[in-house]
Amino acid sequence: MFKKFTLINLFTFMTLGLAISQTTDSTSFEVVGSVDAYYRATFGADFDQAPATSFANLPGFSLGMANINATYYKKNAGVVADLVFGPRGEDATFLSPFLRPGGSSSIVNQLYAFWDVSDKVTITMGNFNTFLGYEVISPTGNFNYSTSYMFSYGPFSHTGLKVDADLGGGFSLMAGVFNPTDATEYNPTNDYAGGLQLGYSFDSGSAYLNTLVSDEFYQVDLTAGFDMTEDFYLGLNTTIAQDAFAGVAGYLQYALNDNFKLGTRVEYFQDNGVSVVGTDENIFDVTLTGQYKVGNLTIIPEVRMDKVSTPIYANELELEESLSSLVLAVVYGF
Repeated sequence: MFKKFTLINLFTFMTLGLAISQTTDSTSFEVVGSVDAYYRATFGADFDQAPATSFANLPGFSLGMANINATYYKKNAGVVADLVFGPRGEDATFLSPFLRPGGSSSIVNQLYAFWDVSDKVTITMGNFNTFLGYEVISPTGNFNYSTSYMFSYGPFSHTGLKVDADLGGGFSLMAGVFNPTDATEYNPTNDYAGGLQLGYSFDSGSAYLNTLVSDEFYQVDLTAGFDMTEDFYLGLNTTIAQDAFAGVAGYLQYALNDNFKLGTRVEYFQDNGVSVVGTDENIFDVTLTGQYKVGNLTIIPEVRMDKVSTPIYANELELEESLSSLVLAVVYGF
């Protein structure tokens, strides 16, 4: 999704409970990040069965990741280094380099430089998280702790060059050229993909139409969200990827008070060749999530039900079509 930098003249570094701040007129340095862990249990299937989605799928008490994201900005240019450690981070980077598993870049989630050509145009080059889809890699950026099928089988990151432009009137445009999807350190095939995003932001929300096109492949994706009232939020994601998958998901969240929110994600996912459950098979999943905030700590209880059109979940000596899961996660953002 389109992200526009909010540049502040504040240096903040927090580690082991220590916070340091520094302000200058033309330079800013910001370090943010998160740490997460969770407990996961299944019902009606073997203990190690999980939805075929990313990240929150390990049994018992499990680790998420530690994430450190540093941004340095001076005058009209800057750099971002985003590092991840732990199982969630390894899944997010696919143990880069692309053809050399276990290489040193397996901790690099994002690494790029950017130039604010004007207050309307930014040019970025390097490795950055995808603009497609509603959900993101960092658990601090999602309401639900577990992730959707559309997020899990779409691109995670791109390496290449992109231009973001503010067109005025709430409209924005991004255009870029990238390595093959998730080939984050270098291009192993000499093939390239093109990406476009048209965005519109208004007082209560935003919507983005995203496309990714390469040789014999395309993905078209729409994300939107808006505040229906002061307490109710509604989000939408729908996508189609050629000969791979298609799906739609709705997100509804309600704030009971300043510290506690409830939300649900309802998703339909059609396997058209990506081999999640089998070509022409489908999945319907419902996730109910709570978020309780204690300072920077978020406690996330979550119940999820996945119903597949063909039996895939092992239950002793049988296969089942449905799986129920319970997750209790903790996420600390700083």
